[in-house]
Amino acid sequence: MELLFDDRADAGRRLAEALRRMSLPDPVVLALPRGGVPVAAEVARALAAPLDLILVRKIGAPGWPELAIAAVADGPEPAVEFDPRTLAVSGCSASYVWQQVPEHLKEIERRRALYMRGRPPLALAGKTALLVDDGIATGTTMRAAIRSVRYRLPARIVIAVPVAPAEEIARLRHEVDDVVCLSQPEAFGAVGEHYRHFGQTSDDEVVACMEQST
Repeated sequence: MELLFDDRADAGRRLAEALRRMSLPDPVVLALPRGGVPVAAEVARALAAPLDLILVRKIGAPGWPELAIAAVADGPEPAVEFDPRTLAVSGCSASYVWQQVPEHLKEIERRRALYMRGRPPLALAGKTALLVDDGIATGTTMRAAIRSVRYRLPARIVIAVPVAPAEEIARLRHEVDDVVCLSQPEAFGAVGEHYRHFGQTSDDEVVACMEQST
């Protein structure tokens, strides 16, 4: 089924309806900033669950920053995930990606200080880690987030997104315990095409969502 969402808050409320019908013991909602945060905030509110962040940075091709050739996520051991398909298209090497990692980790630390205001990451051991974003395109950033979360030993990992390509959802199902995706359109161009309003989420919006969740 193909859906059109009004905005990220609308997508979050609809996603929460689907998640409420599931058995999710001790859920912790983990948002992928920035666009995933307004979606996750609605989910956390509906489930009466705590909200935290998984800080992930897309690594783009030189001269083509929107083409994600890899992604890095924070954690006890930073997780770097390569996308072999886009890496081949870009002509980049793995060594180029590793050269970019320190710069992206520095930006992750900047965002952590800004968004979390000294608040430590929530414990995930034995809980359900619910990874939420506003959508999935190539899946590279989500895979990096999954790897990062695994280090924290949750009992279950569940992906919850409003929209994604069906083939990508099929691949991700092999990497987690469950996937909830409301819309899997046959023709998928970009996540924003499935929202009426899809402006960039600002740092201030992220901070406000996190403050409201405490």
